[in-house]
Amino acid sequence: MHVVSVPRIDRWRIYHRLQELTIPCCCPSDGSLCVAVENCTGALLVRSVVQQFIASRQEMVDWLERRGGLGR
Repeated sequence: MHVVSVPRIDRWRIYHRLQELTIPCCCPSDGSLCVAVENCTGALLVRSVVQQFIASRQEMVDWLERRGGLGR
């Protein structure tokens, strides 16, 4: 298990999304989020979920633009 640093306010939403993706995780009473990353795909999914909740709108737009995702 790896401890993922996320704001406490987003921890449960991230936890539930990871559960939906069948990524093993738990929220111990110390306020942390522990995730079992078993392969590269799992690591990418965890990163994606965390970014979805903690990145600002502008950060997400910048990320899409760097990857050509806005079709400009």
